[in-house]
Amino acid sequence: MKLVVAVIKPFKLDEVREALTPLGIQGLTVSEVRGFGRQKGQTEIYRGAEYMVNFLPKVKIEVAVNDDIAPRVIETIQNAAHTGKIGDGKIFVFELLQAVRIRTGEVNADVL
Repeated sequence: MKLVVAVIKPFKLDEVREALTPLGIQGLTVSEVRGFGRQKGQTEIYRGAEYMVNFLPKVKIEVAVNDDIAPRVIETIQNAAHTGKIGDGKIFVFELLQAVRIRTGEVNADVL
């Protein structure tokens, strides 16, 4: 099993979710996060004063998948979140050693 974590622009969340549904993804976790990469933040103007926003709003998506579907999930997220502009985000893939459904006690692939 793999844990796919994607950090994307917030307005791309619905597109990514809709793109993952046909792959059979039945659930994912979404967190609102802040961060910076090569963008290094941006300049904003508030009441005539200019100031730097160092951490930009992003959305972090976490989805656990079977090994066989992981490459398609990664490609789907990449295509749906792509704008071609700096700050599109990143995708990280981790080996998932164990998963347990708390309610039923199911483990590993049965949880997904």
